[in-house]
Amino acid sequence: MRRLARDVLLMALATGLSRILGLGREAAIANRFGASAAYDAFLIAFFVPHLLRSLLAEGALSTAFVPIYTRLMVGGKDEAPGTALDGAALLRRDADRFASNVLSLLLVLFPVIVAAGILLAPYYVPFLASGFSANKMALAVTLTRIVFPFLALIGFAAVFMGILNAHHRFFAASFAPVWFNVGMIVGVLVVAPRFPDQPILGLALGVLIGGAGQLASQLPALRGLGFRPRFQLLPLHPAIAELGRRIAPAVLALAVAQVNLLVDNKIASHLPDGGISALQYAMRLFQLPLGVFAVSIATALLPRLSAARARGETGRVSRYLRDGYAATALVLLPAMAGLLVIGRDVIRLLFEHGSFGPEAAARTAAALSAYVLGLLPYGLVYVQSRACYAFGRTVAPLIASAFAVGVNVALDLALVGSMQEAGLALATAVAGAVNAIILFVFLRRSLHWTAAFGKHLLTIGAGTAALGGVAFMTRSLLGDVPAWLAVGLPTLVGLAFYALLVRFTALRSLLSGLGRETTD
Repeated sequence: MRRLARDVLLMALATGLSRILGLGREAAIANRFGASAAYDAFLIAFFVPHLLRSLLAEGALSTAFVPIYTRLMVGGKDEAPGTALDGAALLRRDADRFASNVLSLLLVLFPVIVAAGILLAPYYVPFLASGFSANKMALAVTLTRIVFPFLALIGFAAVFMGILNAHHRFFAASFAPVWFNVGMIVGVLVVAPRFPDQPILGLALGVLIGGAGQLASQLPALRGLGFRPRFQLLPLHPAIAELGRRIAPAVLALAVAQVNLLVDNKIASHLPDGGISALQYAMRLFQLPLGVFAVSIATALLPRLSAARARGETGRVSRYLRDGYAATALVLLPAMAGLLVIGRDVIRLLFEHGSFGPEAAARTAAALSAYVLGLLPYGLVYVQSRACYAFGRTVAPLIASAFAVGVNVALDLALVGSMQEAGLALATAVAGAVNAIILFVFLRRSLHWTAAFGKHLLTIGAGTAALGGVAFMTRSLLGDVPAWLAVGLPTLVGLAFYALLVRFTALRSLLSGLGRETTD
């Protein structure tokens, strides 16, 4: 059987390459645009396509699609009516017919959504950034109309990614976003200079180049699987109705969660120019460990949890959940400690050059310090929400997100006056903790606690505190040094310390256990 640890590492490698390239992208953007009015306008323009991407593509659609497609392949006990059960080839054919039906429906749906998004931009963009000046607002509308077709490109890419993940081809799917980053870098370095009056238009066109690359890059892996999509609207596969039932609450949950970002941007639009940009740069660094590790863990668990649930293997379901919790804490808590210690130096190294000055760096660092407090909670949200979708408990993420939004909005209004961007970031971190706690309550009966699991969590917590202390002392001893040394040496010392901790404590058995797919 495929090993969970291997799949997580493969995805982490692919996603890590993408995120590193993403940091290069952000560095290029910072150098050319800084924390400026033009980049603020771009971020607002990209908000709605990115929101719909989360709702209709890589978020709700992907998480609802994978459990159904996986179940159709394995022939679990609760198949939708009409599923073929006589042989692996027939099961695979039925699953692929379902996937082709989904792609055909999207081929009709996405052009309508894209056209509406382009035509209605002058009406909804002012709502998103009510604090913008007239010129800044006009630029945001123009950029929105350019980037909106990205939604269709990424929507089809999300279904392709779901098919690959269901077949445990995680590397190809996780590597695809590399091409999105390549496209945006091309937009900054190659296309933007062709628009000397408004170079930000080049960045918008880079979004489309990157989206097309992310879509096309998955086609060879799909062909390797033998998947050949066919246009087929009717008759609808019996599982399409179930997909709709799963997507509806997932869309609502993600929509509620996106209210956090909408409120943050709307409030930040009233701050001095660069407020939205500072939040964005900080969020990119915050999302680096989340994207590399938490998403990889959650993505690897989703088809496994779906298959184990379909077969009624309750012991394996609990084992996967424990592995997900422990692995998330194992990597995200040390990342949190490290970013708290050297976050300001990382910003200085990556962004503080060209148009990105010390003031923008200080605003970004303050936001980052607040964001990273939510690193572990958001990692657990990824794992727990995927588990809820695998179990068919699609309402639970909606309830958790609704409570989290209430907390976020209340804290936004309470903290922005005194803390500016950092207050908005802190509100986001606290909201993530609320979300994680509520999801844990929903899943607690599926998680069978063991003494070894508790020991692992305690060791991770103590090791993280010690790692933070070691990194802090190392950084303090360095004093005023170049940014590369201020980042590099504490990182190397911290990694070496944590590696020794894992090697000589119970965490070694945790890592070994991740490689075994036992039933408990």
